[in-house]
Amino acid sequence: MSTTVLLASLVLYLVFYFTYGKSLQKNLLRSHEAPEAPSKRLADGVDYVPTSKYVLFGHHFASIAGAGPIVGPALAIGWGWVPCLAWIWLGNIFIGAIHDYLSLTASVRYDGRSMQYVAQDLIGKKAGKTFGWFILFLCILVVAAFGDIVAGQFAAGKGEVFSTFFLFCVAAVIMGYFMYQTKLGVGLSTLIGLALLCGAFFLGLEYGVKASKDTWFVVIFVYIVIASALPVNWLLQPRDYLNSFLLYWGLLVGGAAAILGAQSLNSVPAFTAFSAPIIGGHPSPFWPTVPLVIACGALSGFHALVSGGTSSKQLRDESDALFIGYGAMLTEGFLSTIVIISVAGFGALALGADKVLSTGAMPRFIQSYGAMVSTVLPFLSRDFMNLFAAVWVSSFALTTLDTTNRLGRYIVHELALPLKDTSPGAYGILQNRWIASVIIAFCGVGLAWSGNYTVLWPAFAGANQLIASIVMLTAAVWVKHDLNQKYANVVLIPAVLLWVTVTCGIIWYEIVVVPDFFKAGVPAKQMITGVVVGAINLVMLYMNFVTVAQFYKRYGKKELREAKA
Repeated sequence: MSTTVLLASLVLYLVFYFTYGKSLQKNLLRSHEAPEAPSKRLADGVDYVPTSKYVLFGHHFASIAGAGPIVGPALAIGWGWVPCLAWIWLGNIFIGAIHDYLSLTASVRYDGRSMQYVAQDLIGKKAGKTFGWFILFLCILVVAAFGDIVAGQFAAGKGEVFSTFFLFCVAAVIMGYFMYQTKLGVGLSTLIGLALLCGAFFLGLEYGVKASKDTWFVVIFVYIVIASALPVNWLLQPRDYLNSFLLYWGLLVGGAAAILGAQSLNSVPAFTAFSAPIIGGHPSPFWPTVPLVIACGALSGFHALVSGGTSSKQLRDESDALFIGYGAMLTEGFLSTIVIISVAGFGALALGADKVLSTGAMPRFIQSYGAMVSTVLPFLSRDFMNLFAAVWVSSFALTTLDTTNRLGRYIVHELALPLKDTSPGAYGILQNRWIASVIIAFCGVGLAWSGNYTVLWPAFAGANQLIASIVMLTAAVWVKHDLNQKYANVVLIPAVLLWVTVTCGIIWYEIVVVPDFFKAGVPAKQMITGVVVGAINLVMLYMNFVTVAQFYKRYGKKELREAKA
């Protein structure tokens, strides 16, 4: 069964890439007629750099494929593996891949500017301003959700995950030194980095660093402040580069084990219940709460920030956008499929048949993945594969954390601009990169310390999917007024369905989950989570309806604008 599911996903993604995706490229975007890409027209050797599509794919994929496509499916499998796969496959093909592809190409047509700028131009200034606040709230919730996951992994076991990750960062810094400061070149520096990475796993398995979860929250806070404020090529670039090898190897051995294992997916029922106890222990209806659980594997608004932040400035030709945007999103869906197969096929072997759904999402995936690979490929030990899976999740979660904190710093700077004339003192404080970094990290890690991931994860995912729906609605205006009205519904229909679903899901969360934080006997620090998350949700819902009202006015106009070039 595992073989059939994995091969079916490969066939499904390849068929849609070469039919549906190619059709959008040829008939809607007409990329073969597009003007010269901004990476060439505006080349500066720093941000605008024409890059091979294969190299850029690695950067883009490593940037978007954090822990999200692993955590969400591992948590959502409480509904059963069939509805999870259905949402991942259908959402990935008809929403996520289109969202990523169009946000990337729209940014390219707007000279590599952000989707916030695009939304402001297409829908209006009010939409552009609210988009900035959406991003700020998303950054805080991302730090909270992923910070809780990382702290939990660092505190687990003998502390081998932290020691391995620490040595991994040391390996990245050393590799970066050889790559940037010597004449060894990329190839030899990479070999040195990979050798050091292997050493990090073997040493980390032997020498753990044990500490409490609260201690790790402090460590994470200090780390992401420093990492997000330092020059990007000191740590983040070389570490993300090494991270991509972890990702590719995890996909390779996981995919091979799923195909060769031919395991029945009977560790988890195909379907458990429409309202399974997933979000905060409450019976959570699959609709509309599924996008609050499965985020990145099916679709993610965060991807639009990556597309408009870096990838669009490096795209060598617009024709490469299909491979980068559409292709990388399909690959992320493939990763989520492997997660589903590992838990549904090998969860009972790893945890016991009666404990699969009662075990936390992270141990559920880590133990199942380790059992899947070590059983089918016995030359890879269970202990090593468990450590690999834990470091895999933690390293990508930390990549997301420091990248998000850096992005949040930029947003704080931008939102502070109106204070430049009215309150120059406050403006100067908020423009300081260390202070802006501390603001995001303090709010996010503070939420992580006071809550738990089954509550924080849906809050993050809801904000993430809400941004995705706004990006899709922006893309629908772009398609109708700038490109080809015949294709408007291809974007508008999934955009509206997503918007309705995620808006209803957030309202459900606000009504059902948030009140739990205010019941008698709830610790004060958890009540803080309820106040902050509840307030963020209310503000986002208000801005959401304001933005959609602006969209409705703009979309209803019949005239075509001059297409951006």
